[in-house]
Amino acid sequence: MYLAQDLRHRRQVAVKVLKPEVCQALGPRRFLREIEIAAQLNHPHILPLFDSGDADGILYYVMPFIRGESLREKLARETQLPIDEALGITKQVAAALDHAHHQGVVHRDVKPGNILLQEGQALVADFGIALAVTPACAERLTGTGFFVGTPAYMSPEQAMGESAVDARTDVYALACVLYEMLAGEPPHTGPTAQIIIAKRLVGPVPSVRRVRTAVPVGVDEALMKALATVPADRFPGLGAFAGALEARIVAPATERSVAVLPFLNLSADPENDYFADGITEDVIAQLSKIRALRVISRTSVMRFRKREEGLREIGRTLGVETLLDGSVRRAGDRVRIVAQLIDAETDRPLWVETYDRQLKDIFAIQSDVALSIAGALRTELTHDERARIGKEPTSSPEAYQLYLKGRRCFHRYTEEGIRKALDYYGEAIEEDPHYALAHAGAALAYVVLGMGFGAGAVKPAEAYAEAKAAVQRALTIDDTLGEAHSVLAVVRFVADLEWADAEREFHRALELNPGSADSYASFGLLLSSLERYDEAIAMRHRAKHLDPLGPLPSSDLATTLLRAGRIDEARRESQRLLDIEPDHPLAHSTLGWSFMLGGRHDEGLAELDRAAALSSGNTMFLAQLGQAYALAGRKKDAKRMLRRLEELARNRYVPPYHLAYIFTGLDEKERAMDCLEQAFEERAGGIYGVKGSFLFASLRTHPRFQALMARLRLE
Repeated sequence: MYLAQDLRHRRQVAVKVLKPEVCQALGPRRFLREIEIAAQLNHPHILPLFDSGDADGILYYVMPFIRGESLREKLARETQLPIDEALGITKQVAAALDHAHHQGVVHRDVKPGNILLQEGQALVADFGIALAVTPACAERLTGTGFFVGTPAYMSPEQAMGESAVDARTDVYALACVLYEMLAGEPPHTGPTAQIIIAKRLVGPVPSVRRVRTAVPVGVDEALMKALATVPADRFPGLGAFAGALEARIVAPATERSVAVLPFLNLSADPENDYFADGITEDVIAQLSKIRALRVISRTSVMRFRKREEGLREIGRTLGVETLLDGSVRRAGDRVRIVAQLIDAETDRPLWVETYDRQLKDIFAIQSDVALSIAGALRTELTHDERARIGKEPTSSPEAYQLYLKGRRCFHRYTEEGIRKALDYYGEAIEEDPHYALAHAGAALAYVVLGMGFGAGAVKPAEAYAEAKAAVQRALTIDDTLGEAHSVLAVVRFVADLEWADAEREFHRALELNPGSADSYASFGLLLSSLERYDEAIAMRHRAKHLDPLGPLPSSDLATTLLRAGRIDEARRESQRLLDIEPDHPLAHSTLGWSFMLGGRHDEGLAELDRAAALSSGNTMFLAQLGQAYALAGRKKDAKRMLRRLEELARNRYVPPYHLAYIFTGLDEKERAMDCLEQAFEERAGGIYGVKGSFLFASLRTHPRFQALMARLRLE
């Protein structure tokens, strides 16, 4: 590897020169032809190729010069990395390799030296030779004693010189890298390559916990599966490996958990209920910034507002070890808050405090409660977590109260509620233009309208434009606001189709607010849209873990399982939700499609009809019922639903994406494509998720559909 100067572009570059034996085995023609494919890899965690060539039989390629260090250099200095950091690097590398695998490129030489670190981001290098080393070439190289790969990280099949290797080879290698980041050494070591390979072929798969007991059991289990000797016993790809790591660290044995029950309003004015609810949500938000805590989200805890169940029963239902119970009494500019942390199993108070302060001190009270709970649970906080918890969002009590009223209206999830929320957020911003949370709240409200929850109240493009402006204002004021990064992530993929940018924003949002069920749910939507179903399902499970009684995580999980083709699991998840929420439209819809896809049309139509009846004219459910009619051979009923949507369109916005459902069911492919192309232009409906939608499966080979995938950047 050489540092060089690109004279044309006046920049420093890195030049990789292949060893003579590799040059001889490859030949310049094959190398230059195949490296063109590797040069097409475009991913935020892949180091791009600038150029390649042949200089008197010496093959080389040119890459950007990275002002950072390799993972090998970092490990030489630190030996073992913090568990969170090691997992973070692994996720980024896994995403890069998964992208390459979908383009038909297997790296074959994943190792710490080929992972570069720059400003907290991991970049995978040396894809230049991955395609060029064809099976025949690899055999010739291996026959001369030259390994295509690095022994400490080489999969067993690669070490045996097998000609056909696939994604599972890179799964094995990345697992070796993760093992080394956690343990300080690779899983198999020895003085020679032959000894290392022999251990790998005949020895047991080692447990990383034998070296470092702090590693969660679930991570150890995922590593052992990824390091299986037989490829068929490993994860099928990097997406599945990364998803398993995410899913299996959800509830480590040492995780501390708390549910903040709705604070009781003891004020003389019942109108102050919004204030008590606001205190509840803000304490949840503060605690959710602590990575070491599992904090139940507002949707699940609000079910226990009336305290009809005992605390032990509530704790068991929510699956938590502690409960925060409290009350709020407000009179003028004074507020009295009583809070106590209770052991859910014994009913024993662990911490009790009474605050009698002025209203302007409310944020200091919330911060103190969060820090006191962390202390009572013996939870270690990082410096950044303490700083974020201690930050005051606004100096205006009036703005805060307006924001709380807006948030309460927003949670009705109706057009009227969202409109009122926007009005309140606007008034809060007038009181304090630097109130970042109010700007972020407005941005989220516009996103929800754009995605169709306003029942056609506004065109998506208009809503997304407002959302972008609001979220940018929020981040300009406070770049450490996790809620704003999460909203920006959604906008970046549903409106801008900037998939990699959206993924980075979600990672940032979860770094700042690791306990946010909403961020995990939205991240799952992105991953599902990209057909990265193992990761998407892991995200959905994490959201459900944080919001065990909320209907949305369950319905999201059922939908993702349907898209992944796991129909029986989707049916069971839908039925579980209906046992809790018998009138949930989306649960009836996913249950209906699980029946339809299994050939049980009568049962499917009954459920889809129920979903439409419960959804108050939601055009998505009406259109899907129309498509189901067509698929069941009831074309007259399908056309009747089409006419109904066309009549609705005279008075309100109907996403063309929804009309495409019915045209697809009727096998009117050109009209369906007309609607999908219009939906793309308007960013309407679920156009961001069209690629993997089973509802458009019959269109996937259509040239116009494939062209649409290119426009969506989803080839």
